[in-house]
Amino acid sequence: MPLAGALVELDWSAPWLVPWRELGEAVTARVLRGAALPAALNDVASSLAAQAISFVEHSALSPGLAYEQFVSDCGQCPTRENLHDFFNGLCWLRFPKIKRRFNTLQVQAMQAATASGKAVRGPVRDALTLFDENGALLQAPPALWAALQERDWRALLVDGRDSWREARLTLFGHALLEKLVAPRKAITAHIYLFDLCLSAAPQWAELDAGVAADLSAEKLSQKPFLPLPVLGVPGWCVANAAPAFYADPAVFRPGTRTGAQAHSL
Repeated sequence: MPLAGALVELDWSAPWLVPWRELGEAVTARVLRGAALPAALNDVASSLAAQAISFVEHSALSPGLAYEQFVSDCGQCPTRENLHDFFNGLCWLRFPKIKRRFNTLQVQAMQAATASGKAVRGPVRDALTLFDENGALLQAPPALWAALQERDWRALLVDGRDSWREARLTLFGHALLEKLVAPRKAITAHIYLFDLCLSAAPQWAELDAGVAADLSAEKLSQKPFLPLPVLGVPGWCVANAAPAFYADPAVFRPGTRTGAQAHSL
C-alpha cells in the first residue's frame, strides 16, 4: 500500500499512538498534500526547537557505506516511503538526543569491531537495535516495576490495574509501532530499565535528555530490558478487562528474571 493510504488508515486514538499523535498528524498532513516523506519530516522538524538530523531520500545512502556511518558522517537520515521509516522519523523528532546517542554508540561499536578484526555485531549493537526497533519507556510506581521484574502478570496487570493511572508507557521502537498497526496479543515491547531524577510528569525534552545521558555501552551490554506484552496494559485492549485474558502462558510467560534490577522514577 502506498504510504499516503497507510497513513490515512492509522487510528491515532489507539493508546500506543496517542503520545505520537501531534507529530504524526503534522507529518501526515504534509504527505497527503503531496510531499515526499523526507520533505514532510524536515518541514515539521524545522518548527521544533532543536533539529538533530535532516531527512533525505534513501537513495542518498552511499553504496558500500553502512547506514549508521552515513548518519554519523552526514547528519542525514536516509528515509524510505513506508510506515517503518515514518515512525522512525517521528522518533527522531520526539527523541533526538536518544537517537543521536544510539548512533554514536553504534558507530563506536562498529569501529571497535573493525579495529579488533571481528565481524560480529556484539551485545552492544544487538541491544541498541533491540531498543531502537522494539523498545519502550515506562514511568511507573515502584510496585509496578517490581511486578514487571518478576513477571508477576497478575500483580502487574490485574491487581495493579488502578496503579497504571499513575504510569506512562511510551512505545519508542519504530518497528514496534509499525507492528501495532495490526494489533496482535503476542506483540511485546522491551522496557528499558532506567532510574532518572526526572519530574513526576517530565516533558519530552527532559525525558529525552535523561535517557540519552543514561545510555552507555557498559549498561547496554547487560541487556537492561524487561518484556511486556503491550496489549496487556490496562486500557490498551478491550479484551484485557477480563482476567482470563492473561491466562495465556504462550504470551504471559511465568517466571522471575534474575539479575535484572528494576528502577522507578
